[in-house]
Amino acid sequence: MPFIRSSGVLLHISSLPSYGGIGDLGPAAYEFADFLAAGKQQWWQVLPLGPTGFGNSPYAGLSAFAGNTLLISLEFLSDRGWISGDAIAGLPGRAGNVDFEEVTARKLPLLEAAARQFLASRPGEQWARFEQFCAANAGWLPGWSLYSVLRRKFDNACWNQWPEPLARRDGEALGQTRQELAEEIAVAEAIQFAFDEQWTALRAYCAERGIQFLGDIAIFVNFDSADVWTHPEMFELDEHLSPVRVAGVPPDYFSATGQRWGNPLYRWQEMEARGFPWWVERVRRARVLYDAIRLDHFRGFEAFWSIPAEEDTAVNGEWVKAPGEALFKTLRRELGELPFIAEDLGVITPEVDALRERFQLPGMKVLQFGFGGRGAHSYLPHRYERNAVVYTGTHDNDTTRGWWENGASAVEKAAVKAYLHPNADDVVWALMRAAAASVADICLFPAQDVLDLGSEARMNVPALPKGNWSWRCPEHAWKARLAHKLAELTEVTDRDRVEAE
Repeated sequence: MPFIRSSGVLLHISSLPSYGGIGDLGPAAYEFADFLAAGKQQWWQVLPLGPTGFGNSPYAGLSAFAGNTLLISLEFLSDRGWISGDAIAGLPGRAGNVDFEEVTARKLPLLEAAARQFLASRPGEQWARFEQFCAANAGWLPGWSLYSVLRRKFDNACWNQWPEPLARRDGEALGQTRQELAEEIAVAEAIQFAFDEQWTALRAYCAERGIQFLGDIAIFVNFDSADVWTHPEMFELDEHLSPVRVAGVPPDYFSATGQRWGNPLYRWQEMEARGFPWWVERVRRARVLYDAIRLDHFRGFEAFWSIPAEEDTAVNGEWVKAPGEALFKTLRRELGELPFIAEDLGVITPEVDALRERFQLPGMKVLQFGFGGRGAHSYLPHRYERNAVVYTGTHDNDTTRGWWENGASAVEKAAVKAYLHPNADDVVWALMRAAAASVADICLFPAQDVLDLGSEARMNVPALPKGNWSWRCPEHAWKARLAHKLAELTEVTDRDRVEAE
């Protein structure tokens, strides 16, 4: 699907300087939306919005459909009468990185108390919308709500460690459990409704200002997730409900043993025989949440690295073909034109390029990757085509300032100087100008680069099990003069809405 010439900023919701110790859908989100509008940006890119599991990674979600409850604004719930202002006083402030353990321990009980108050008071207009929300999301909401309640009941143990009748979804056991836990299940549904209300309101506010959301779909899902528990037939599991084979990537220049991600693999043939119903509903849900969708690890839709589950590394895996063409044809037939962006970074085969081109999906270009030698030059602007999305860096990269000061080699620095002629204080915005001036239809800047921050602001270090995803931007960072500087760059590179129209 072709996109108009435009630009935007990558900033996950959790990285906002919101009250309560983690970024949320409250006032700070609207302040950032105003900054984007003043800077003439048309895109706000976020990472996956689902509830996170081990490591707090948005890419290790407990559901492909539900929203992350920690992103709900307690301030806005108080404004709606769900909880008193006194009850939410004393939470962590707006400054500093996220302490996920503290936020979870202090915020979740308040969210549950607010949901109980909502369920008890049943406010008229809100209650009608709640009933509509439950009906519209009946395909995933009951399964998620029961899963989340049971997971807490069993001390956050993975679902295959629950009592066997529940792990195997015995009908009688599920029915009895739903009766016994009806109140807790209703609380979980109300919390999801609160997330939906706040996200919908933020989207509407942004749309009024010409800002669209670019969201993210991780190709695989966690084994410990509502998706695998509710649809075990879709995944390669053995008679003990354990994965037979898992996902990852093979050994390469960066890792002699590859990466063993551990996600269970799909039974693609079974999915295809059924018409990919789960994928249709997953993308349908994503289209409710976002205006465009980035497909993480697009390479896996053409062929995926299959690792025997008993292997400790990714060395002894093999490439297995995936029915990507059949899937995308089905999605287009069921849902219409698909606003997908393909994350096609890394070693990409001609078959992967052909699949992307067959459906006219823009690929990704990352400027930080372009200066390492002639083989890397496909990431430099003079090699781009229009149907592409260019970044200075992604959430997996160091910030551009951090890369320049700590990661770039002498060869890369020499290439940057030859290509861009920056001075030491201007290197970040020099890369931003190069990205904006390129022919790529979409240009996206990480928020850390807009703010010219160093490695201390890095969001994620791949393969690092702890310490990621916690960065939050400083309070009052989005100054009018910075918006003006961004707007000037947007205007001169014809990425503003006036030129687009």
